[in-house]
Amino acid sequence: MSDNLSRTEGGADILSHTEAGVDILIHTEGGVKTLTLNRVEKKNSLTAAMYTQLSEAVEQAAADTAVRALVFQGHETVFCAGNDIADFLNHPPASQDAPVFRFLRAVSTFPKPMLAAVCGPAVGIGTTLLLHCDLVYAGDNAAFAMPFVNLGLVPEAASSLLVPRLMGYHRAAEALLLGEPFMAEAALEVGLVNRVVPPSEANSLAQRQAAKLAAKPLASLIETKRLMKQGQAAQVAQAMADEAQVFARMLAGPAAREAFSAFMDKRRPDFSKL
Repeated sequence: MSDNLSRTEGGADILSHTEAGVDILIHTEGGVKTLTLNRVEKKNSLTAAMYTQLSEAVEQAAADTAVRALVFQGHETVFCAGNDIADFLNHPPASQDAPVFRFLRAVSTFPKPMLAAVCGPAVGIGTTLLLHCDLVYAGDNAAFAMPFVNLGLVPEAASSLLVPRLMGYHRAAEALLLGEPFMAEAALEVGLVNRVVPPSEANSLAQRQAAKLAAKPLASLIETKRLMKQGQAAQVAQAMADEAQVFARMLAGPAAREAFSAFMDKRRPDFSKL
């Protein structure tokens, strides 16, 4: 895969978003591997094939000693609108081996520093992915949402465990039960993001921070992250397994069928009899 490059403010090369027909742009330089969601015309919604590409890239980054930090980024107008609904219905995650669950396992166990730059909508996986990142930088246009209940489903990525720990129960209940968006400043207040900047600066800031990390001793980075996360690693794995099991069951249920039918028909879902 060829990569288009543009120059950041700090002088590091990063990927542009203009390579047509390539949904995931992958570039490694200076010990930093960058995964750019490049399906802007579809709001960077993820397909099963994209999950597979992302999983392979994350797994390769974990195994490659030349990679010291991993960055997820999108466009300054949109990070990720969640799953591509049509593709999701054609390739439902019916088992633990589904591409989406492989990706979630890969990011939740990634041993090195993992960063994200988030601008615009970050829906579903676009938000829950961030729970597993070590540093997150948001554009002031970022809008986070976890609307799983609104789709007749349940949370994923261990968000049922991690969101209450991060936000406190009542804020988590508001985010997960109502599924309404919250903006960048609210995300900063609860600790989901490290810093809020203008959208044009988010990707370059994440790149600069990743470059700082890449200059540090890899063993120290890995061991420090392991020590910080070891107390919850088993709980995260169990929560993800439990969520995946319930998610698959709910996906076949009447509420999800009504939610997705309403989405495809561009109407409001009617859950009054469910």
